[in-house]
Amino acid sequence: MHRKAPGQEFSEDDDLQLFQQAVRGVKPLSQDKVVHPTRPVKQARSHSEKNRRSAQEQRRMRASFQFSDGYEAWFDPNQPVKFSRSKTLSGEVKRLRRGEYPPDLTLDLHGYNREDAKWDIAEFIHTAKKYHHYCVCIVHGIGSRILKQQIPNWLVQHPDVLGFHEAPLEWGGKGALLILLDVQDQESGEWRHR
Repeated sequence: MHRKAPGQEFSEDDDLQLFQQAVRGVKPLSQDKVVHPTRPVKQARSHSEKNRRSAQEQRRMRASFQFSDGYEAWFDPNQPVKFSRSKTLSGEVKRLRRGEYPPDLTLDLHGYNREDAKWDIAEFIHTAKKYHHYCVCIVHGIGSRILKQQIPNWLVQHPDVLGFHEAPLEWGGKGALLILLDVQDQESGEWRHR
């Protein structure tokens, strides 16, 4: 190492050369630090996990209350899938068939399994009622026909479903259902339709 002589100053280049000589042959250390999450992060994660579980439990409660997997309604195999809660509503269901009611909301269930579909349908109907949507669409696809066969059985059981019909082609055809919901006018308490 060079020592500074009295009255002599080193330049920045000299400093760099001295530093390089001093560290020659030194190997960099590998990163060996482990970063542990702090306590508040764990608590926040636990809290959000608890909220997520609570939301899932609420969805499951609504779905299990509304739908029974053991119930099977009869639908004419030679006709499109349709249902009307009363004879007075059969005209409204025919209007669904003709595509006169465009859906306000659509739920696409492609790729869902049976249990997840059941929970999402219950939540979907709950949300549609909350926002006073009269006509909604559920796209179930055809696939292995599990959802196509099960969804009408669930919808028949729901007290807020007035009727449904296989959707016209523009809304999904045989792979979808248009559904009429019982939406009451808040002021008059009467059933509302378009």
